[in-house]
Amino acid sequence: MTPTLYGPRFWFVTAAALLVAAVTFSLGQWQLSRAAQKEALQSAIESQGSLTALDNPALLAMQNLTDAVHRPATLSGVWRSGHTVFLDNRPMDGKTGFVVVTPLALAGSPQVILVQRGWVPRNFTDRTRLPDIPTPPGLVTVSGRIAPPPSKLYEFKGAESGRIRQNMDLPAFAGEIALPLLPVSMLQTGAASEGLLRDWAAPNLGVEKHYGYAFQWFGLCALVVFLYFWFQIISPLRLKRLKQTQERPTP
Repeated sequence: MTPTLYGPRFWFVTAAALLVAAVTFSLGQWQLSRAAQKEALQSAIESQGSLTALDNPALLAMQNLTDAVHRPATLSGVWRSGHTVFLDNRPMDGKTGFVVVTPLALAGSPQVILVQRGWVPRNFTDRTRLPDIPTPPGLVTVSGRIAPPPSKLYEFKGAESGRIRQNMDLPAFAGEIALPLLPVSMLQTGAASEGLLRDWAAPNLGVEKHYGYAFQWFGLCALVVFLYFWFQIISPLRLKRLKQTQERPTP
């Protein structure tokens, strides 16, 4: 039975199709705007990376230390090796191990910065056994880039204390070790040394993901429009024309 054109069903389907098309098109536009925002952020990160390296006085002179994130730095100080912590379940090059973090007391200042020194594999035979990480005594110079505090993973209760930890809360850790930690950390870069690898992954903001989602939403919008025109307009008109042809008397 051919559906009646411009009847109640036609207008109901039309309204539903317009709503779905508008929503999916808006979601596609929103994903494009998110991609543009992250591209701008990626450009800002790259711009930070091209600036001259900060030294101790330049870093400490900054009013807002978060403005230094992703910027190169060459800092001098003394390791506080007694407060070294091993952050567990941290991948590098497809393997899971520890990221070793040690506070560095900055020379000429009472301030301390937490340094993510590098990555080391863990012993899966004895999971409580820690690798021996040589830590040079005396004044050292460390090169890297300023970074946010170590990223947080899901953790079970009790995994936030001891030398092996899942995560590290910077203010809580500063109170625990009684040292004035800066609100940022440093990601040490350079060749492997002291048994530590430093093949840090470049910041990935997931711009491609947003373009992929936008393509899916726009594709769904186009599909809804196509199906609407096909089943609500083209197909009924074809059926109507076919019926008229069949009903036409034969000469």
